[in-house]
Amino acid sequence: MEYMLHLLILVGIYIMLSQSLNLSAGFGGMMSLAHAGFYGVGAYTAALFAVNYQLPFLLVLPIAMLLSGLLALIVSAIALRTVDSYFIVCTLGIQVVIFSLMHNWTSLTRGAFGIPGIPSIELFGVMIQSRLSFLFLTLFLVVLMFFFLKKLTESSFGRTLRALSEDEIFAQSLGKNVYLFKVITFTMSAMFAAVPGTLYAHYITYIDPTSFTIDESVFILSIVIIGGMRNLWGSVIASAFLVLLPEALRFVGMPSSVAANIRQIIYGGILIFMMFRYNRGVAHKYE
Repeated sequence: MEYMLHLLILVGIYIMLSQSLNLSAGFGGMMSLAHAGFYGVGAYTAALFAVNYQLPFLLVLPIAMLLSGLLALIVSAIALRTVDSYFIVCTLGIQVVIFSLMHNWTSLTRGAFGIPGIPSIELFGVMIQSRLSFLFLTLFLVVLMFFFLKKLTESSFGRTLRALSEDEIFAQSLGKNVYLFKVITFTMSAMFAAVPGTLYAHYITYIDPTSFTIDESVFILSIVIIGGMRNLWGSVIASAFLVLLPEALRFVGMPSSVAANIRQIIYGGILIFMMFRYNRGVAHKYE
């Protein structure tokens, strides 16, 4: 039971990560490989303020969002002057820089030793310590983020994003400030990524740089692509699928000497099949 609750909490965290990335990559047309970096900024902000200054979760969360958003604002103001594949390379560089700071700024982050002893979340005098209570908190934030992004993407702002992601020149000819819209969208996407980062830090109670690598960014982007660009429901389904599938494969009877390699092969094969079978995303009917 505890194991299943743990998996469901992880699914909730990845739903928020993929939906926040879908805002910039799907609706804004900005494919980013820096999302794990912004996720990590949220986690490290929560860890440092909670451990060193004993700040409560409700105060740490907006601080983490603001710091992540400020970093994204500075980065996007520069990176968005490039286009297409050059922008992706820029975000890859950003991810490498953020990871390097986490790993090498030992006076602040403790580097490879990580930050232990992150306290549990306390809300209105109630400690969120059990996995079940943490799951309820995670689900509440998942639903809150989902409906906020749903309303945002269905608003005039969201319609403008759709237009500029499909044809920037046309959107610009209508008088839309494409550059400003993209900077705002990229910044908001990073701010939302800090929310699951803050949750993750308090849930695991220990963080180190290995949780926020380029591999993590690729995994989050894979969820968005498999779920479907501009499809928030797809991010929900793909998150559950990609997080739970590797765990399900553990229960398939295989010789222990080759089990790990075979699971990787099966997992990769299923992902390839999904991409060919659902090239518009697993939930394209709900677009």
